[in-house]
Amino acid sequence: MDQMNDEFNATYLTFSGHVELHRFRFLYFLVMFIVYVLILCSNSIILCIIWIHKSLHEPMYIFIAALLLNSILFSTNIYPKLLIDFLSDKQVITHSHCVFQFFAYYSLGGSEFLLLSAMAYDRYVSICKPLQYPVIMRKSTVSVLLLLAWLLPVLQLMLPVLISNDLQLCRFTLTGIFCNNAIYNLFCVTSRTLSIYGMFALLSTVLLPMLFILFTYARILIISYQSSRDVRKKAAQTCLPHLLVLMSISCLSSYDIIKARLQFYFPSTARLIMTLQLIIYHPLFNPIIYGIKMKEISKHLKKLLCEGKLN
Repeated sequence: MDQMNDEFNATYLTFSGHVELHRFRFLYFLVMFIVYVLILCSNSIILCIIWIHKSLHEPMYIFIAALLLNSILFSTNIYPKLLIDFLSDKQVITHSHCVFQFFAYYSLGGSEFLLLSAMAYDRYVSICKPLQYPVIMRKSTVSVLLLLAWLLPVLQLMLPVLISNDLQLCRFTLTGIFCNNAIYNLFCVTSRTLSIYGMFALLSTVLLPMLFILFTYARILIISYQSSRDVRKKAAQTCLPHLLVLMSISCLSSYDIIKARLQFYFPSTARLIMTLQLIIYHPLFNPIIYGIKMKEISKHLKKLLCEGKLN
């Protein structure tokens, strides 16, 4: 019997981040189900608009489509399991499933920063080197940038996942509602290798891309300020949405990083609210910003909505 319990404990983990779930489980489920449908629909609609209209088959819009696809994958990694947990008596997950969720969560999060870096580079070439743009931003260049944005975070996270599988678990309760950095608190011994490698991964997939993006947009700002009014207008129209998305993901990611690295204590309610913002706010923010602020996408979106009303 003890052996069976040990096997159960070694295989399953319990989430402890839910607040008043027994009272509000159906409300939680309804709200999160509606949000998930909105995320899928809003991102998919703009993704389809970019796919259908050949006039939008340009590097800038291709990168936007990739970012929206990333949001769909990010949300799908979290929401189905979360919705099941809301209706379940016990909020548990297998260790292998938890590791996969952790892997997908951070690899897709890293891809977001790298995609925004690719978009910043595209805007820099378009505004600062317009004559060289067709030569530099060829289809092959765009394909390589997209491949690197999705592949690099995956390769970086493979080592931590392999190391984690060899570490023994002494605790089986996660202080959250899905698997993130909190999984490191379950190990019997803190791995120095994991900590050092985690800092390296944070530097290469988050901090360096952010510095590159800020430097690139600073250069765009300086050059556009010295140029004509049309150049300044183009820079404002195409760069502002990307900067807003960068600010959004940076602020929300800071919570996850600070909580994991500095081991700050957060009350359960505050922790739940911050976690929900991370998985609700940003995946909805992307399609809203690009649907409203990007002129060409907004034009096709309005046309689609008008046709829908007429029908």
